[in-house]
Amino acid sequence: MILGFFKYIFCIATFLVVTSSFAQNTREALEKKRIELRNEIRRISELRTSNKKKEKSILNEVQDLNQQIKSTENLIKVTNQQANLLTKEMNENEAKIAKFRKELEELKADYAEMIKKSYRSKSQQSRIMFLLSSESFLQAYKRLQYLKQYADYRKEQGEQIKTRTMDLQRLNKRLAYQKEEKNKLIAENRATRARLEENKKSQQELMKTITAKESQFASQIRKTQQEIDEIERKIDAMIKASIAETNKKSGSSKRDVFELTPEAKALAKDFASNKGKLPWPVATGTVSMKFGKQPHPVVSNITINNSGVNIDTDKGGKARAVFEGTVSEVQILKGANKAVMLRHGDYITIYDNLEEVYVRKGDYVSTGQDLGVVATSKSSGKTTLHFLIFQNTKKYNPESWILKR
Repeated sequence: MILGFFKYIFCIATFLVVTSSFAQNTREALEKKRIELRNEIRRISELRTSNKKKEKSILNEVQDLNQQIKSTENLIKVTNQQANLLTKEMNENEAKIAKFRKELEELKADYAEMIKKSYRSKSQQSRIMFLLSSESFLQAYKRLQYLKQYADYRKEQGEQIKTRTMDLQRLNKRLAYQKEEKNKLIAENRATRARLEENKKSQQELMKTITAKESQFASQIRKTQQEIDEIERKIDAMIKASIAETNKKSGSSKRDVFELTPEAKALAKDFASNKGKLPWPVATGTVSMKFGKQPHPVVSNITINNSGVNIDTDKGGKARAVFEGTVSEVQILKGANKAVMLRHGDYITIYDNLEEVYVRKGDYVSTGQDLGVVATSKSSGKTTLHFLIFQNTKKYNPESWILKR
């Protein structure tokens, strides 16, 4: 029965530790996400302020505003999740406080009753008589042990009262802190919602201008897409040329797929096994244009296409390798600055739109190694990395490969 009791206590303790650890991880993940979103909103806001002074394209302004609105809505969502988590933890702590108070009252009552009985029936003289009246040495020894255990029990109860009192003080302090944090989150959310409404009003005004001159803006978008398509044709040609060059060295005539050595096969397998777990190619950033065909974010009846993803980052941000591999190519692409191509077996990652490059063709790079500085556009003011993933000549959606944020 005692063994069963201890098993029960162990299970409860384990559950509490696991639950506490899960809550802690959730809190940290939400706080990290909140900080990222706030930094993202700050970056876009600074960009919009700078572009207003320079009278930049209204299309860029609307795109930036749309992105800021989306990030603000996500921030409100994350802040609400944090507030809800705090409410749950506060309710749990209030229940614990009530339980501890009850236990403390019971402990104090038991202790007081024990002290009262001790002084009434177990004075120093009566303890001595209790020992001297023993009929044998063994009985005297047992009575002495009993008195010692009784004294230890009294001491233990006193320690329990002290511990429970400290637990209660700690929980009350924690609860006060949680209430303060929740009030801060509520106030922040209120201010964020007010900014969101202002941005939505600005968005509506700008969209009136776009709608009035839709054909003019549609022409601009199509021209930009043609420029993007030309850059991506050059990237495709760069990949095919790299495959042909590599295979020629190994004596293979294949032109569309890499001829792999056992080491290259192992590296490709390792790369593939990390799908969904690859680090981001920049330290901080936001996907501003997704992979594949999609409606334009401002003029939705125009379809645009992207062979990779565009990631906006901080000015001076560095591109970094998402996986170890060899630098296959470093090329200057007209209209896209410099591009670095890394080979990971028959997988390829491309880091396009770099103004400065730190590596050379043939270099072996490690995961996370800086490859170069991402260029900042003079026309939009954005610092954007064009990131692509291929297996031989087959394009993949990079968002399916990198870690979710």
